[in-house]
Amino acid sequence: MFALFIYRLLLIILLPIVIIVLIIRSKNNKAYRQRILERLGFFPQPTSFQPVKKAGIIIHAASVGEVIALKPFVEQLLQTYPTLPITLTTFTPTGSAQVKKMFASRVQHGYLPLDVFPCTSLFLKRLQPKLIIFMETELWPNLVAQCAKKNIKLMIINGRLSQKSVMQYQKLSALISPTLNYFDKILTQSQENNEMFIKLKANTDKCEVSGNLKFDINIDQSIKEKQHELAELLPKNRVLWLVASTHDGDEEIILESFKEILNKFPELLLIIVPRHPERFSHVGDLCKSLHFTLTKRSSNTVVTHEQIWLLDSLGELMAAFSLANIVTMGGSFSHIGGHNPLEPALFKKPIIVGSDMSNFNHVLTQLKQHQGVIQLEGEGNQSQSIALTKAVLALLEKPDQQQRLGYNAYQVVLANQGASEYTLKHVKSLMSFSEKTTG
Repeated sequence: MFALFIYRLLLIILLPIVIIVLIIRSKNNKAYRQRILERLGFFPQPTSFQPVKKAGIIIHAASVGEVIALKPFVEQLLQTYPTLPITLTTFTPTGSAQVKKMFASRVQHGYLPLDVFPCTSLFLKRLQPKLIIFMETELWPNLVAQCAKKNIKLMIINGRLSQKSVMQYQKLSALISPTLNYFDKILTQSQENNEMFIKLKANTDKCEVSGNLKFDINIDQSIKEKQHELAELLPKNRVLWLVASTHDGDEEIILESFKEILNKFPELLLIIVPRHPERFSHVGDLCKSLHFTLTKRSSNTVVTHEQIWLLDSLGELMAAFSLANIVTMGGSFSHIGGHNPLEPALFKKPIIVGSDMSNFNHVLTQLKQHQGVIQLEGEGNQSQSIALTKAVLALLEKPDQQQRLGYNAYQVVLANQGASEYTLKHVKSLMSFSEKTTG
């Protein structure tokens, strides 16, 4: 309790600094200075004039990837509880945009407030939920403690913890371990992740392996419509190499490799998709400074002889995967930990990843076991660029290998589906218990 008191006090003191940081970050992305009141617990923001629907289920997903992974589960939840308000919260503007695009008015949506006592208290008072579900590794000690005090059921789904995260959390065990033990259920992606939560002193009886929700992705009508829209802008007679969710430093490796590959395959079209919108302009400028010809998705013009297509848009990556011949996942060349390779696998695409996929260890292990991915070795820009060049050239020279890799990856997706249904079963159990205690 003392650790929680210090944590609460520290965050109250730091609150003005956090708000200043959000405003500074909004210099590159103005969305960070919008809806500030939501981050302070005013849900929905006062200017929306929308009545708050109370006594429902809140699901928190930090950003875009988690929102996309939640889609099948949320759809099942909406069918199971058609009269119950489902609220989906995020913490980033891109995650917020994804929620609005995928669910529109079918769910309530807003930012989860900063984990500061007055903000979270106001948030809970306005929504009065029966159950709050946190996705993956989202731990909010203050909010969780308040929920437990108010007898609001708590659940972690798709739980994931890396060894690095465990080591960091162990330094704060006086705060983190009690936080984990407030949860009524912790459902994890794999046995390895389950053991990581138990290492942090989570109650063994409350931890259970449910599988990975990210395997339950599917191709819906909106993706098919977007496929057609993007296909109209792309050449039919060129091979497409798509590099998804790139971070700072990734593009230098990619572009160095691309320069070498063009010597053998001059008609190859590179599609670059930066992870964060505030980097769109920077990446475009970088490509031009290295003398590549480039066009942007935002210009909405047909690609003709350009060498690079910059996908500077939101919510179109899944559809773009379907049009690529080869896919490389960004965020895997440094210490970001990689991004979800299951999305291109759903479209049977050959996937190349860098040396660091620590955020997807279990997924990567399965893909490698079934020859459904190529992982590069080595560290440093030069060695990874050389390895990437060899891997892409090998696939370009052997289309049959492209098909084999893509098919194997797709089979891994199919073999691991079902986590959404399993998770829903536990939600029903907690909701039933909640209704008995409050009824």
